[in-house]
Amino acid sequence: MQTVAKANVKSTPTGTMYRILFAISFVHLLNDSMQAVIPAIYPILQQSMALTFTQVGLISFALNMTSSVLQPVVGYWSDKRPKPFLLPFGMGLSLIGMLGLAFAPNYVLILCAVLFIGLGSAVFHPEGSKVAYLAAGTRRGFAQSVYQVGGNTGSSLAPLMTALIFVPLGQFGAVWFTSFAAIAICVLLFVSSWYTRELAAQPLQRKSKGERKSGALKKQITTAIVLLVFLVFARSWYSSGLANYYQFYLIENYGLSISKAQVFIFLYMIAGVIGTFIGGPLGDRFGKRKMIFFSMIGAAPFALLLPHVGLALAYPLLFVIGVILSTSWSVTVVYAQELIPGKVGTVSGLIVGLAFGLGAIGSIALGKLSDVQGLNFTMLFCSVLPLLGILTYLLPTDQKLKEWEAKA
Repeated sequence: MQTVAKANVKSTPTGTMYRILFAISFVHLLNDSMQAVIPAIYPILQQSMALTFTQVGLISFALNMTSSVLQPVVGYWSDKRPKPFLLPFGMGLSLIGMLGLAFAPNYVLILCAVLFIGLGSAVFHPEGSKVAYLAAGTRRGFAQSVYQVGGNTGSSLAPLMTALIFVPLGQFGAVWFTSFAAIAICVLLFVSSWYTRELAAQPLQRKSKGERKSGALKKQITTAIVLLVFLVFARSWYSSGLANYYQFYLIENYGLSISKAQVFIFLYMIAGVIGTFIGGPLGDRFGKRKMIFFSMIGAAPFALLLPHVGLALAYPLLFVIGVILSTSWSVTVVYAQELIPGKVGTVSGLIVGLAFGLGAIGSIALGKLSDVQGLNFTMLFCSVLPLLGILTYLLPTDQKLKEWEAKA
């Protein structure tokens, strides 16, 4: 695409602001590392508080629904009234949540602590996406990949946290992650200062192209957004199934210890980091719709095999699934931004928030399914979800998005 799609500002810098881009990616790593504490501590809480799988799912629900419901709201509000220093404020909420998680004596207070972490994430993600957009210059796919890689790297640390921190230290080990929030606040004060100057240099655009589209075109865009949301739904449910319940599946079926089961989850998560990093540039080169299709259909054969193989084959299968499935994480956000130009914060909050929220719904549903039907059935159910990626070909092509923008 030759012209940069408009955000809530008149233009973006021609040069990529690498120090800002890597700073916000680093904070994304810290933020999602704190979120990763939640699934990492599941095995410990399940044993110490005698939790059911449904209760485990409710913890994910509390975290992810808080974040997902508020992300589009924060994004919409920040598109209208940018507040750069919301970033360190949100991280302060996460700091409170981490302290609560370390000292909570019962299940109810665990849920309360998780809500604070979710609120902090709800503030960070849409504003962080906007900072990445403004710092991208003309390298939007690259910038979104760098930003998303920070988050995926943080999420991938969950299995290591379980094995190295929570197994030896128990629930109290969460207190160490308050330092992550403190470091993030310091970095965000620097980023927010740049963000404030950037907004002052680029006055807000009150009317975007997206607000002047014809009724027929708006209907087509709405249909495309609904379909994109459904694809995010399928991808998020599959990822939620592996990240939250595959460890229990391994423990139950192969007698692995908690620490050894984390190796498999870590492999899947770190593969996701690789996939996210390469996905953005590949999407710029081959087309974003093609990458969304490839990420799901390409992963489908390996996902279908996973529940039927032994431990030796599970290693390479998890790695391949993680790489392929994650190539569309950053691409999906950029595709949505181009589908609705002028609403960067809103769209980023919607797509990323939905990924969290639908994963939350999936987590509690899959937890209930595991309690009723068993973990084996849950893994079989999850294995067919990537096949829904065939619906990607109902999305408008990248060329069609350019034509729509020209009509606006």
